[in-house]
Amino acid sequence: MQPSEARCITVIGAGSWGTALATLLARKGLRTLLWGHEPEHVARLRRERCNSEFLPDIPFPDGLEPVTDLPAALAPARDVLVAVPSHAFREVLTRLRPHLAPAARVLWATKGLELGSGKLMHQVVAEVLGERRPCGVISGPTFAREVAKGLPTAATIASADPAFAADMAEILHTDSFRSYTSDDVVGVQLGGAVKNVLAIAAGISDGLGFGANARAALITRGLAEIFRLGQAMGGRQETFMGLAGLGDLVLTCTDDQSRNRRFGLALARGQSQEQAHTAIGQVVEGVQTARVVVDLAREHTVEMPITEQVFKVLYQALDPRDAVAALFARELKAEFG
Repeated sequence: MQPSEARCITVIGAGSWGTALATLLARKGLRTLLWGHEPEHVARLRRERCNSEFLPDIPFPDGLEPVTDLPAALAPARDVLVAVPSHAFREVLTRLRPHLAPAARVLWATKGLELGSGKLMHQVVAEVLGERRPCGVISGPTFAREVAKGLPTAATIASADPAFAADMAEILHTDSFRSYTSDDVVGVQLGGAVKNVLAIAAGISDGLGFGANARAALITRGLAEIFRLGQAMGGRQETFMGLAGLGDLVLTCTDDQSRNRRFGLALARGQSQEQAHTAIGQVVEGVQTARVVVDLAREHTVEMPITEQVFKVLYQALDPRDAVAALFARELKAEFG
């Protein structure tokens, strides 16, 4: 299929997830601009026609054009899809703002919370871009490599604007990628953020050799933590039982494609955080998110014991085995209530 001149989509962020989404869109025949902030990286993308750093075996479709000129990348785009790490989200939006067309719409694929403020990404969007621009978030159990390879995947698009959510679901729909829509912007984002912290815990558990029973218990009790914080912050329980909650949690806790899980495995095996980060070579969102989630739990007086122990491992040098012992030493209580 030849790229359509009628619709242009710009993807901001040329990492693995941005590249995967740009590949999906270009395969549909849409003209897709993939913007990256590092000129050398983008030049390599243009030359090699693949992202050899993150997705080396996935060739670019004809309609995918890597670019570095941000104003030129945004000028023709009705829709802008932001796929950058949470720590860079506000800065990137600030760079986008003066170049966005008045009618441009923004969807983000960033999973995390803003460090320092504890704000969800939609709150950052409202502050930087204003509250009137159609916007939303895509989240769910979506490993970039599998999306780029065209393997079956489902995700959730959440927006306060139902028409925008439905339109983006249609734009992203292929014979192997299906999007459901939601208006629970808070719940979808919290599920996608907190699961990264719990995936570190799952990696630690498996790295210590604690087995399948422990992993299943951790996922289940971790989901209860997402429920408690999510409902305290205005999310809905059914969201946390869906793709952006349970689905993403299971994915990241059980498969080694998860950077957060691999990070936990490395810590359990005695590597330092610096060594683990170097080996993974990409942002591990759960590390920063753990600090923010603990602050939010305390602010909302919500118990999140697994998250608390991950925080202590990451920021208070607690031995992972001592963290597990602390969880099992907690007072016995009813499972529900």
